[in-house]
Amino acid sequence: MMTACMIDGLKALLSDLGVDVPIPAFSQSDILRRPIDIYRNYLADTASKVLGCDSALAYEAIQSANIKDNSDLTLVLPKLKWRTDKPKDLARDAFIKFSSTPLFQLPIPDGVHLRFIFSTLTLPQLILTYISDRSEQYGRGSLLDGQPTPKKAIIEFSSPNLATEFHSAHLRSTIIGAHIANLYECAGWDVVRMNYLGDWGKEIGLLGVGWSQFGSEEAFQENPMSHLYDVYRAISESFIPEKEASRKARDEGRDTAEIEGRGIFAERDRFSKRMEDDEPEEMSFWKRMRDATITYYMQEYERLNIKFDEFSGESQVTPESIAEVESVLKEKGIYEESDGSWIIDYSKHGPKSLGVSVLRGRTGSTSYLLRDIAAVLDRNKKYAFDKMIYVVTSEQDVHFQKLFQALRFMGQEDLAAKLEHVSFGKAQGLAQQIGEVHLLGDILDRSIKGAHDVLESDDISHPEINKTDESAKVLGITALITQFCGLSKRVSNLTLSSKTLVSFDAETGPNLQLCYSRLCAKIKESDSDDAVLANVDYTYLQDDPWTEVIRILAQYPDVTDAAYKNYEPSMILTYLFRLVEEVSNCLEDDDEEENGDNEQTKTSSGEPPEAILAQTVLYKLTRQVFDNGMALLGIAPLVSPA
Repeated sequence: MMTACMIDGLKALLSDLGVDVPIPAFSQSDILRRPIDIYRNYLADTASKVLGCDSALAYEAIQSANIKDNSDLTLVLPKLKWRTDKPKDLARDAFIKFSSTPLFQLPIPDGVHLRFIFSTLTLPQLILTYISDRSEQYGRGSLLDGQPTPKKAIIEFSSPNLATEFHSAHLRSTIIGAHIANLYECAGWDVVRMNYLGDWGKEIGLLGVGWSQFGSEEAFQENPMSHLYDVYRAISESFIPEKEASRKARDEGRDTAEIEGRGIFAERDRFSKRMEDDEPEEMSFWKRMRDATITYYMQEYERLNIKFDEFSGESQVTPESIAEVESVLKEKGIYEESDGSWIIDYSKHGPKSLGVSVLRGRTGSTSYLLRDIAAVLDRNKKYAFDKMIYVVTSEQDVHFQKLFQALRFMGQEDLAAKLEHVSFGKAQGLAQQIGEVHLLGDILDRSIKGAHDVLESDDISHPEINKTDESAKVLGITALITQFCGLSKRVSNLTLSSKTLVSFDAETGPNLQLCYSRLCAKIKESDSDDAVLANVDYTYLQDDPWTEVIRILAQYPDVTDAAYKNYEPSMILTYLFRLVEEVSNCLEDDDEEENGDNEQTKTSSGEPPEAILAQTVLYKLTRQVFDNGMALLGIAPLVSPA
């Protein structure tokens, strides 16, 4: 019923604009989610009629124009299979067959393309009404091909280890993973946000050994995570000589069993084995450390506007699923014993490039890979998921290839097909940017302090921004999110810049917040009870720079769809910065008119109330799109001064 009402409303709006209805229909189109699809449908229908080609073919031949093309849609003529006696004159011959319509200006011939520009006579009313009708739902909606119930997706991201450093790869996983989860939710999925902690195995055994030597109850009570990190670092330094001796023996082709059977090696392995055997003392220690870690991270993730539905971990993998994995692999002839360990030799079964992996060591301890395989079975039983995405650095590509292939060896091809590793490049320069830090809370604190220092600086004067601790918090977190999201593709390595962390220039988080604050201030200054869509005279929005803002607003749902399909939240950030640029042009034009050199200039440049009202409504709807896009990135808007 709601869909029928929205269709009827859209038809009525188009009819008022002089556009013929009913709206042409295409299976790939979603005119209730994407306003530009309305233009695509009409252009495809018109092209098929005037050029005498198949309408479906015409729809496929329409592309969104590049920003530099100074157009909105492009018709790629060779894709139409339209015949002409003069191929070089293809665009010119096609051009003369088109006329202007209520939705389009006359096309522009460009090689083998026709470029189309939306008519500014109808653009403001169509797009602003469309956005107003949807408000916070603009850009949201199901992309799941009419599924009666939402599909379920598990997004695993962040995944730090107990007591060890929270490094830049964890932070980038946290930020990109949260964005992907938001995009999937925006697209209509039922999303489970999962943090799979490194809370088991030999590294926890090493922490247990370290606690017996360096642990302090008093220091732990005062600052649990900081003390655990200090303990782990101290025992790791003590362990270095033994690790180097083992590595040297292995490189020389000698057996490492003797070296690894004594000292810290042996203590670590005994501790982790006692954990696997559920010994009370070791399990009590592990539970205290795990609980303290989860409590700490829940607080710090909240500062990043991120919440997890489940804190899972290697420790939570069930013995039953581990046994199932080993049993099936043995039955399939994949699992074999080698020098007391149990392995998969991928070089025998394919692909050879994956080499050999130990699933259970000679001490009886399970490996990370074995626990990861079993975790997939556990999650499938619990959630019956349709897709599971691991947001993990590209350095783990081989691990996930092994994981997916092991499931195929088990005859779980369908389950393996539901898994995807979404990788990302390195983030370099964190220490140079904010100083030497090791824990998430320290990273956030340093970034916020940097923002606070900038706000207190005499070099910064932005009356739209309160110089408060709360503003510093929002700016510091925004700066981190935007830098770790990045404007380039996620697979690219990222070099963090200390110069732009809390800069209000160009494409930075603080500049995004500054534009938002200026927009809010302008709305507050101009707002009245009459500033509603029903009272807008659209003739005041039919010229630059207003039409440029409206064109970008129309693109928002297409951008969210592309970001979702490509796992590229950077597309949302890039879009928001384009919107910042155009909105800033509008605000600067307003400021110039208000601040003329003399009274005569102010009077002559003053705009009628109808123009101010129309611009205020545009600013309100622009703020709504900012809100929608920033929410996808987990960015809380900065509150403007009262």
